[in-house]
Amino acid sequence: MNDVPGLHAFLAELSPVAGQLPWPRHHLDLAGWRVLARRLDGSTWSLLGLWGEPATIHAAFRDEVDGAVAAVNLNCPERRYPSLSVARPAAIRLERAARDLFGLIADGAVDERPWLDHGRWREDHPLARPRLPGEAAPAKAVDALDYPFLPVDGDGLHQIPVGPVHAGIIEPGHFRFHANGETVVRLEERLGYVHKGVEKLMQGKSAGDAIKVAARLSGDSSVALGLGFARAAEAATLTEVPARAHWLRALMAELERMANHFGDIGAICNDASFTFIHAHCSAMREAVLRSAASCFGHRLMMDCVVPGGVAADLTSGGTAELARLVNDLAQRFEYVMRIYDAKASLLDRTLGTGVTLGELVHRFGAGGYVGRAAGRSFDARRNPGYPPYDELDFDVPTMTEADVHARLWIRVEEIRQSLKIVRQILAHLPMGPVQAPLRARAGEGMALIEAFRGECLTYVRLDVTGHVERAHQRDASWFHWPLLESAVLGNIVADFPLCNKSINGSYSGHDL
Repeated sequence: MNDVPGLHAFLAELSPVAGQLPWPRHHLDLAGWRVLARRLDGSTWSLLGLWGEPATIHAAFRDEVDGAVAAVNLNCPERRYPSLSVARPAAIRLERAARDLFGLIADGAVDERPWLDHGRWREDHPLARPRLPGEAAPAKAVDALDYPFLPVDGDGLHQIPVGPVHAGIIEPGHFRFHANGETVVRLEERLGYVHKGVEKLMQGKSAGDAIKVAARLSGDSSVALGLGFARAAEAATLTEVPARAHWLRALMAELERMANHFGDIGAICNDASFTFIHAHCSAMREAVLRSAASCFGHRLMMDCVVPGGVAADLTSGGTAELARLVNDLAQRFEYVMRIYDAKASLLDRTLGTGVTLGELVHRFGAGGYVGRAAGRSFDARRNPGYPPYDELDFDVPTMTEADVHARLWIRVEEIRQSLKIVRQILAHLPMGPVQAPLRARAGEGMALIEAFRGECLTYVRLDVTGHVERAHQRDASWFHWPLLESAVLGNIVADFPLCNKSINGSYSGHDL
């Protein structure tokens, strides 16, 4: 591994493409892309994202040694490029999505089956450039209507199909279990049922309108995904955001983080039939959402983050309300978690269940509570960082057990840190304006934001009028969903809900 140069060393001889901020983008030729694909094996470069355009493929990486972030792209007029999925399995589903949307074919791909395209679209490759006269449409690898699940051979095995419609008010996704008795020997997911054409919907919209689409990619991460789009647009246009807006954005993001973590902790305990904690966590989540509505005008704080700042300020009355909220939550939460920690029957369901292998967590570059429960300590608030977190005191908790309990307990520790962060923000919130106009400037921007699930990547390209030419968002769920297939192996079918909820991938955030 030490023989492989760092990310910047590899790209040092290439001039970055002008215009992309805050991290460089390097244009590779085909030979350079092939070298990149080879050098990924054994390197410390984690994949942050992969996305397409009609005749271009993009990828972003972070060097896990020095934290350097950079993007690369390859023009592929014949719509083919060397796959990165052999060395970086996190690219597998992203490559399949790029093929479905743009007709870009990854040569040597680990998996060539369709992903978002379920065979019901009115046209193939809806985001591809118009075909030239006489140009044939790229052939599909398989018929998307006849999706071939991976086979499993062995005596006494049976299949259990679950979904896409589930018992409960949740989004659709299909899970195909192969089991030996009650023991799961393979799980395969089929997602894409809530694909809604987000990337096409953003094109041509002003940044102010497009951020509303971005914030709805996954409603439970509305603040974080809106923040990612806003920061990418601000980087592209060199727009300076007022200090008070940065602090208010962090306040909203921490409220969002707490609300979702409360909900997840309660839901995990509910799946273990311990409804007492579920009830208390639901009440605490509701308290956060009500305060968010009171202070910022919306329970999910949707559309409160805008390019250039925020659309809602915090009054003195709101400051007092949030101060009371965090004091109340701190006491109630500790009481509930003492009960969790003392229930042997509950811990018996969570300890040692649904282990995600550390090697896979690192190979997928998983972040958030999934990564941190397996010892991977990356947090976008710290690395690469963004304001005002560089002025706030907080810890990034990690564990190594990588089971349901560890993922739950990471959430516990993150709630404690969020309460600490909110107190600091309320005590030191600067005065001043909360919004600045987005500068009229063409450019490209990227942002890496820490949502409650983990890191989310956003890429935005704007024209001189401030309208979107291309935008792409990669929710943390892209790298979490595949790890659920690993976590459930060797567990009984009845523990799948615990494994699933402890990872809690977003269907909507994944399906674009």
